[in-house]
Amino acid sequence: MYAAATDRYEHLPFRRVGDTGLQLPIITLGLWRHFSSSDPFTDREQLILSAFDHGVFSFDLANNYGKPDRGSAEKLFGQVYQRNLKPYRDELVVTTKAGFEMGPSPFQHFNSRKNLLQSIDHSLQRLQMDYVDIFYSHRPDPETDPEETALALGQIVQAGKAMYIGISNYDAAQSETMIALLTKYHVPFVVNQYSYNMLRPDAARNGVLETVKRYNRSLVAYGPLSEGLLTERYLKGIPDDFPIHWSNTAIFNQGKAHVVDLLNQLEAVAQKRDQTLAQMALAWLLRDQAVASVIIGTTSETNLLANLAVADHLTFTNDEVKQIKEILA
Repeated sequence: MYAAATDRYEHLPFRRVGDTGLQLPIITLGLWRHFSSSDPFTDREQLILSAFDHGVFSFDLANNYGKPDRGSAEKLFGQVYQRNLKPYRDELVVTTKAGFEMGPSPFQHFNSRKNLLQSIDHSLQRLQMDYVDIFYSHRPDPETDPEETALALGQIVQAGKAMYIGISNYDAAQSETMIALLTKYHVPFVVNQYSYNMLRPDAARNGVLETVKRYNRSLVAYGPLSEGLLTERYLKGIPDDFPIHWSNTAIFNQGKAHVVDLLNQLEAVAQKRDQTLAQMALAWLLRDQAVASVIIGTTSETNLLANLAVADHLTFTNDEVKQIKEILA
């Protein structure tokens, strides 16, 4: 029978989300890829429990995560929860989302009241939980009135099915609109989850980060290692079939050789800091206290623990900041 490590809160710092009561570990484990019905359950269970033992109490999911079966990531986590983590429910931050395709019906994607209210019920069934801690609108809806979405999200909280509400993939203007509506209706909005990494610093430049700061809320960064580009794996070249995420395609605008050159320059800085490139990439985002957490995706316990070691060196000298900005300019 699983018993969590007694020193689990001594490994990893956690941050308050703006002026809310929610706190997140600086690293969240994401279950987007390779946590599904086709993956080895025992290995994934061990990884999730190791993460919790080392201070990762935040787990990020969505209703469509899991291939080939959408929703199977939630089912997998629900099994791990029932078998091991249920006694620790009050310590966990479990998040899920709705908005991307779950099927052919017009009510199986985007942000209609019907889809959101149906989706949270299905997610809770798969997770085998009574509520999630953050329920996200996974993407903005170009057709549905944002007020309908905001009211539906508010109803989900009022029904006790979510503690807090988040948005994801909303640009600055879309964020402003939705946050203002959620504030108007006293819906507890906490974070915008946005693609953000050293090679794609858009959130710091396009107003997304400033918008959440203005409302005294936070950003949660997904893709902080740019699908693994910001590791030592690709210092000698990037294969033609590299699976870049749709939010990161602009990284290759100047060609893959240019990206490899940037990676090697960044690697040299990381070595001088006595860090891996991945650790430095995570620390770079966490320089800003408004970034409450960064979401990593891994199936390797070795990589997990290596990434968590970022907590040992989160600061940058002025010279390092200048050098990295010049590389990324």
